[in-house]
Amino acid sequence: MTRREWIAGAAAAGVLHAKAMGMPIGCQTYPVRQALNADIPGTLKELRAAGFETIEMCSPPAYGRDYAAFAKMSGTEMKQTFAAAGVKCESCHYGFKELKENLDERIAFAKELGLKQMVLSSFGMPQSAKLADWSKAAEDLNGIAEKIRKAGLDAGYHNHSFDFKELEGKLIYDELLHRFDPKLVGLQFQTSVISEGYKAADYFEKYPGRFLSIHLQDWSATEKKAVPVGKGDIDWKRLFASAKKAGVKNYFVEMNLDLMKASVPYLKELS
Repeated sequence: MTRREWIAGAAAAGVLHAKAMGMPIGCQTYPVRQALNADIPGTLKELRAAGFETIEMCSPPAYGRDYAAFAKMSGTEMKQTFAAAGVKCESCHYGFKELKENLDERIAFAKELGLKQMVLSSFGMPQSAKLADWSKAAEDLNGIAEKIRKAGLDAGYHNHSFDFKELEGKLIYDELLHRFDPKLVGLQFQTSVISEGYKAADYFEKYPGRFLSIHLQDWSATEKKAVPVGKGDIDWKRLFASAKKAGVKNYFVEMNLDLMKASVPYLKELS
């Protein structure tokens, strides 16, 4: 068999895929939380059949009834459930309160599950919060992240659109970047802030080495709505090229299930 014949055969068998950044294609489980609660094995197998090889969880204790079906599972049981469906889970979202009050228990569970990344999903700030409140929260996360790092895991912070608002003359996200200890807190960038005029690639290029992972959403300014990855306004080739240089370790698509599934073919083709 020639090399060309081997490559053609492997590709036909699904062995070879040119994937964005050469990484497994991942998705966040929050958009399918209701389906997971109804049927964990079936939903996981559906995600795997759609082309997702990794998933990102949300902490059952913090996310309550949205993840009730996982609440009684040990980390080992959860890991075995994922493995049976053919997916890996190395990242999970956490609430700020649980990280402040139950950090040791959450770290122990994360290690049992086989996580590599513990990501704060939000500070949960009220609209009345001052810039000083955001700065204090960032300092608190530095302390939390120090413990997570000492346990051998990466700590992260996930942005939302409200992080890209100005407060007292400063962009909140830029203030957080200033306050976070880059040796302790990695960043998970949510690309949907393109709808606010902010590009992930700009941040990857300006702050290399500080980004841990990415949440993928595309956006069409013409249609004014979320669209599958590769169908909107984001320059994904530039984004992934800058993400690779910035040291990003993984990425997760996070949209409704139909849009997530429709994003997979583009991600498989994008090398």
